[in-house]
Amino acid sequence: MAIESYEQLALDRSQTALEQGALHPLKTTVSYLPSVGTEPFELRELNSELPRHLRKQGPKPNPFLPWDPRLEVCPIGQSHALILNKYPVQLGHMLLISKGWAAQSDWLGINDWNAVGLVDDLTTGLWFFNSGPNAGASQPHRHIQLLPRSDKESRCPREGWFVNLINQNTTDSTERSPVKLATAVRRRDPSRSNQGEHITTLYLDMANELSLGTPASRQIPAAPYNILLTRHWMAMVRRHCDVSHGFSINALGFAGYLLATSEAERSWLEEHGPEQLLAEVVDHSVVSRLPRQSNL
Repeated sequence: MAIESYEQLALDRSQTALEQGALHPLKTTVSYLPSVGTEPFELRELNSELPRHLRKQGPKPNPFLPWDPRLEVCPIGQSHALILNKYPVQLGHMLLISKGWAAQSDWLGINDWNAVGLVDDLTTGLWFFNSGPNAGASQPHRHIQLLPRSDKESRCPREGWFVNLINQNTTDSTERSPVKLATAVRRRDPSRSNQGEHITTLYLDMANELSLGTPASRQIPAAPYNILLTRHWMAMVRRHCDVSHGFSINALGFAGYLLATSEAERSWLEEHGPEQLLAEVVDHSVVSRLPRQSNL
């Protein structure tokens, strides 16, 4: 049977997984934080106990080798599978995982981006990737995450920030904020026939701009990083650390989504704002870069 929508497939599987006790949605309280030049950040305060995979202490078993079949949405080609996030904030949150072992901190390859392209052809969601612990990754087994979005809603609160960055022809020194210095962004062409190759080209180009190296020159990237990907743009952020003032920040933080646990310093965030929080965790040591190429 042909798949018409991975989002609907994931939601259907979510209902079954809930009935089977395999899915454990996180309970959160939502509030909004104003930010300059973007929609308000969405702050979710965790009301339940922090899941084991998000805790820093102790050994962690690999939940993807093997993965729980009750969470499987469907296989994607020969090398990947699409499964549900066991602890979602939003139902339908999916993980594209490698079937065999592949390290989260290694370079993403054409097989990964081909799998993303196959799923993305039938979705309208927000993809994100955390390259390792200092970029907010909770598991070392390769996984790229997908949040469903409808055609009528923006992909994330900071989408306008990335679009504006694409449209800038130069990195004006008066606008060199720490987050901008650590960010590369490219326009994506959804009409390209081979999306895997197209996304790979964008990925490697941004890695070069952020001085992360290339697969030919380095076994692993020179620094941790995050990726955000939509139908129309792709962004990469070079990271320094994953935690600041009690907030653990992954790629979704740069999309405009923050999660507060009991360790989070809410008073600091309210005083300094979410953009300053992001500036605390990026690596902006690469201060001399070529003007952005916004037409890729």
